[in-house]
Amino acid sequence: MIPGGAQGVVSISLDLIGVYGRSCASLTRRASGGFPISAPSLRLGELVATFALAQDNAFGQPLESQLRSCLLATSLCEEAGFGPDVRETVYWVALLRYIGCTGHAHEVATLFGDEIAIRARTLVHDAANPAEFMRDVFAYATAGHSPQEQEQIVRSIQAGAHEWAVHNFASGCEVGDMLVQRLDFGPDVRDALRFTFERWNGVGFPVGASGEQIPLAMRIVHLSHDMEAIGRLFSPAEALEAARERRDRTYDPALADLFAAHGGTWFERLDKVDPWDAVLGLEPQPRRILEGAELDDALSVVADFIDLKSPYMAGHSRRCAQLGADVGTLLGFTDTEITTLRRAALVHEFGTTAIPNSIWDKPGPLTRTEFDRVELHPMLTEQMLRRTPALAALNPVAAAHHEKADGSGYHKRLRAEAVDPCAGVLAAVDIYVGLTSDRADRPAFSADYAATELRRLATQGVLNQETTQAVLAASGHGEPHGPQARRPQHSHGLTPRQVEVLRLAARGLTTAQIANQLYISPKTSDHHIQHVYVKIGVSSRAAAMLWAIQHAVVG
Repeated sequence: MIPGGAQGVVSISLDLIGVYGRSCASLTRRASGGFPISAPSLRLGELVATFALAQDNAFGQPLESQLRSCLLATSLCEEAGFGPDVRETVYWVALLRYIGCTGHAHEVATLFGDEIAIRARTLVHDAANPAEFMRDVFAYATAGHSPQEQEQIVRSIQAGAHEWAVHNFASGCEVGDMLVQRLDFGPDVRDALRFTFERWNGVGFPVGASGEQIPLAMRIVHLSHDMEAIGRLFSPAEALEAARERRDRTYDPALADLFAAHGGTWFERLDKVDPWDAVLGLEPQPRRILEGAELDDALSVVADFIDLKSPYMAGHSRRCAQLGADVGTLLGFTDTEITTLRRAALVHEFGTTAIPNSIWDKPGPLTRTEFDRVELHPMLTEQMLRRTPALAALNPVAAAHHEKADGSGYHKRLRAEAVDPCAGVLAAVDIYVGLTSDRADRPAFSADYAATELRRLATQGVLNQETTQAVLAASGHGEPHGPQARRPQHSHGLTPRQVEVLRLAARGLTTAQIANQLYISPKTSDHHIQHVYVKIGVSSRAAAMLWAIQHAVVG
């Protein structure tokens, strides 16, 4: 993916993109090259555990932190003697609690800058004590401003904080529910996740639910998540003290008392196990196996979860997957190779969840330090995928999409002969899709311009000539109507103007900005937005963006 702030000068932008190519003859001789050509099936538990790793990234926590909290929640269920139905719901809720986190990352970053940093800072705060949380909110929002500006910012936050929090957390819950529904989870899991940000004393969001209005599964996860973070960042003793001190305010008092009494033993047990293996060993029976079309659908959920992180990522992974598959067909790849390439494209940006939106959505050029962070994302993708055989089989393509033929790419600086040939196709496709997409500091380049850039890279030897020609042919160059001919003009009863409004709203534009771009009044703009949201059944920008990605309205 092309970082949003790296586009000020096209030559600089392309230098920051890892690319790779090799001859078509080599591309079609994969069977003798030692690269995997098939993948084992994927368990639902493995997929969801990988989602948990991405949520760790989004909150600035070490990988497997959320897995550890799942194990603490399981221990609490065992001690309390809860039945198998409760235990199963708690298992999935603990791993999926923040699955909607990418849906409101843009909004959090707009207010605080680095949304990962503010999430990490406030993770162990007492969420039922607004004053504790607001101290950090004010500190982050006012950093770097003059005293007079700080006073204005504080007044502004105080005036709109509640409305912003309600909208922000409601957005996260709405998007999370849409994603979990697509993974075919039942009502118990979905109902619990709607209370992700509520609190026992009723000061949570978005509806202020309290006490036993919050499903038991979520009350358990509220406690186990906080205890894991406090115990890891400070000490188990401090976690137990927090359970005692926050009982009947932040946590269900009966659950807090149980944790205070037995949590020390659970922390000792936690330090002696491998969280990944332990969590997968607890996966409820019968275990769902994802294969064929069901696996493709699940990986599409992964792609949308990733791309929701930034309005400038909308549909990126899906476009790469479709174009990559088309290129593979033109190059004579086998069905298995095309499937591997397509699936790798759906998950290749998993590591972007660890890079803050203050970088992805930056309207100007990236600094060297910022790009150093960008360079981490293929490595993080590799680390997340390698934990399970089915996803690890995609790594030679997914984690190498920024490598270059001459070894100057990232993150491993591999030369052409050392990487899976399909990675060269994905690298070229990633460039084309990036150039023809809006970015934070510039609108999308025309398809013809992008084609010229790919040809230039091929002439310089950065991309393989045959691969480049296949990418251009698959993207429609030379056809009468070009690569955009496939895009539907409207969908689900939306008028062409409503589709325009939806695309702009999904990108994060305000009502006034949409009105300005479309030369309509703000009142008319708002009228269109409200009608679009009603037609597609959503209530937030993030949910509208997810709907638009699913229905190919953006991307």
